[in-house]
Amino acid sequence: MAITGMAFTMYPVSDLPRALAFYRDVLGLEPDGLSSDYWVEFGVDGATFGIGNFEQVGKPGSAQSLALEVADLPAFRAALAGRGVEASEPHELAACWISVVNDPDGNRIFLHQAKPR
Repeated sequence: MAITGMAFTMYPVSDLPRALAFYRDVLGLEPDGLSSDYWVEFGVDGATFGIGNFEQVGKPGSAQSLALEVADLPAFRAALAGRGVEASEPHELAACWISVVNDPDGNRIFLHQAKPR
């Protein structure tokens, strides 16, 4: 028995069209894979991130495990602000900077910029 990879990560949402617009149009993720009235998948650097509005996904607003890598955190935060989306002030850690943004349901998304090695 062996794990061969990660199939997907998913977030619960209450309004799929609204969430799709946020993840696609605000964060810039591209839908890629399965799509239905209750589920949409995005391809993110070889991994799959899904949003769904059915019981098994969980309670909307409760997710907080997605961290997305960005090349320029200040510029990304400024672009979000231009769309009326607030991202927290960056928190500096030894290897990176992190800022937090919430989707329309209140699910947390961490914006991560790695420091040069």
